[in-house]
Parts: sequence; C-alpha cells; structure tokens
Amino acid sequence: MADEKYESLKIENIVASGAIAESIDLVLLTEKVENCELNTKRFPGAVYRIKEPKMASLIFSSGKIVLTGARNNKALIDGLAVVVKSVKGAGIETLKEPQVAINNMVCSYDLGKFINLNKVVITLNVENVEYEPEQFPGLVYRIKDPKIVVLIFSSGKIILTGGRNLEDIKKGLDVLKQMLESII
Repeated sequence: MADEKYESLKIENIVASGAIAESIDLVLLTEKVENCELNTKRFPGAVYRIKEPKMASLIFSSGKIVLTGARNNKALIDGLAVVVKSVKGAGIETLKEPQVAINNMVCSYDLGKFINLNKVVITLNVENVEYEPEQFPGLVYRIKDPKIVVLIFSSGKIILTGGRNLEDIKKGLDVLKQMLESII
C-alpha cells in the first residue's frame, strides 16, 4: 500500500469461505490433525487453528470451509494450502482446486484528527448513519456503493468492513473522506 493517501490503512482480518472437498469425515480429521478440534455439542464443524500463518478455519462435513484471521492475501493462500495439505494428510480426498473466495475484509484507518460525532450526525441527518453513544461509542455509517460499513470513533480512528477486496475498502474510504470534508 505505497499510496500515501491510504498510508494508515491496515487489513486487520480477512474472512473467506468455500469448498475444499466433496465431504469430510470430521472425526477422522480431528483424530489425525494436531490443533484440530471437534465438539459437536457446541458447534457442527471442526475448528482447526494453524500457527503459521496464524489463522483459524472452520471445517464442515459437507467439505465447506471458513477461513479467518489472515491479514493479507498471501497469508490467506498460504493458510488455505496448510489446511488442504493437513486434510489430505489425514487421508481425506480434496478437490483438485479449492473453491474459496473472500467474503469480508476488516480494515482500520486513522484519519489523524479528532471528530465531533454529534456534529457529523446533525450535519448529515441521513438514514444510513446510526449514532447512539449510550450503547456504542462509535458512529455507524453504511455506504451503499461500494457496500461498506464504517465505524467512526471520535479519536479519528475508523474501522471499515464489508469489502471483498482492498479496492472496495479504498473506495469506501474515499466516500467517507468526501462526506467528512465539509464537516471536520
């Protein structure tokens, strides 16, 4: 992210999901794979935590998977490879090409200045803004295009979520900055 305009933009979490097999024997998987746990009373899938890259995966008997914790695309790809290798190592047949795609990116950004959230709410007076400081200290701004949810805190720190790629997040940040320009 060499672009100065987005200098403080940081990916905090990537969530991806898809399929890695036609079906998976979760009992066999958890017996053969270290750090892979199954507790069907609490959750219908296996939870597999990997150390490098640090992330967690939820693996279901249907062959579907949810990956979370990656902080960049390389970590996501590497983590998926570790999971697929472990599943194969347990003697379970996997798809030749895992069908996994990013569902959500969570990013943080620092505007570098204090924001009067009451002023933002009063000035905007739009339906896609929620601010109830008694319940949550941040202002929630829902951008329609791209479909991004932004949490804005008075410290100037913001969280952007809902994007499927960094370009969506950057576009959402641009929309937010343009909206705030006239207020702060």
